[in-house]
Order: sequence, then structure tokens, then C-alpha cells
Amino acid sequence: PATSENVAETVYLDIIHNAVKYVHIMTPYFIVDNAMLDALQFAARRGVDVRIIIPHIPDKKFAFALAKSHYRELITAGVRIFEYTPGFVHAKVFTSDGEKAAVGTINLDYRSLYLHFECAAFLYRVPEIARIEEDFQATLEKCQEIRLGDLKKESLLLRAEGWLLKVLAPLM
Repeated sequence: PATSENVAETVYLDIIHNAVKYVHIMTPYFIVDNAMLDALQFAARRGVDVRIIIPHIPDKKFAFALAKSHYRELITAGVRIFEYTPGFVHAKVFTSDGEKAAVGTINLDYRSLYLHFECAAFLYRVPEIARIEEDFQATLEKCQEIRLGDLKKESLLLRAEGWLLKVLAPLM
């Protein structure tokens, strides 16, 4: 936040834009802007396997409602969304193509990307990336995939909260 360069978002967007095979993301908070939404949807539409794991049991109800407000457009574009059912997942991980990974404290929300002094390790073409991806896959086994039909079961109140909170997203 002390400079005009948004390093975290730039790294995350670079990973998404340059992915060829896959981008796998695990984040406790999915409160994204249009640039991130567009990047994820475009990657999925061009054939990249985009998977996102978020908690099924949130610690912040409003953040969860806001995250869910993006599900329909992402799933329609081919992004696969999974919710970690045993509880709250707090990992902040990006992996891509077995070549790139970012692991740290950077959530996918406005405050982490622009306001806080967050940090992460960026890994490029090192063996540890395979172990990070193995952890993602192991976590995926404890998740339920969210499909379009599931969205119809969401309460009207939760959907309304999500849409209304989009206005306040930069403050969350």
C-alpha cells in the first residue's frame, strides 16, 4: 500500500492470464473486482481448468454472501467452484501448470490486494510446486462442487445480501 504498484494483484493476474493447463486457487475470502472476474472467466473459456476452493462454513457471513454472488457468472463461464465442507479453509494459494505458485497471506479481497501489508512467496519452476498442488488436490477431496442447480436452492435473503454487498465490496 506504500506504492502505486499493486504487486499482489499483478502477480495473481499474471498467473491467470498466462495459464495454459490449469489455475487452482484456495482462498478464505473471494471478494473480487471486475478485472479478476474477467481474467478467471476468460481463462476458463479458453480451456484452462480453473478451480477455486473457498470455505463452506464461513467466519464472516457477509463476505460469504458476496463471494456467492459471483458463482453463477463464474460457473457459467466454466470455472469450477468448490466449498471445503469440514470447516473453514484459511489457505491463500495459487498454483498453475506445475510451474508457478503463490502462497502467503494475500486474500482475494480489496483490503488484502490494495490496503494491507500482505506478503506471499512466489515460486517458479521449483519442485515444491508439485507438493503445493498435491495439497490442493487433497483438500479438493474434502470439498463439494457447487453447480448451477445448487444456486437455485440458495435463500432469497442470501442472494439479495450478496448483490447489495457488491456496492460495499471495497470496504470488506
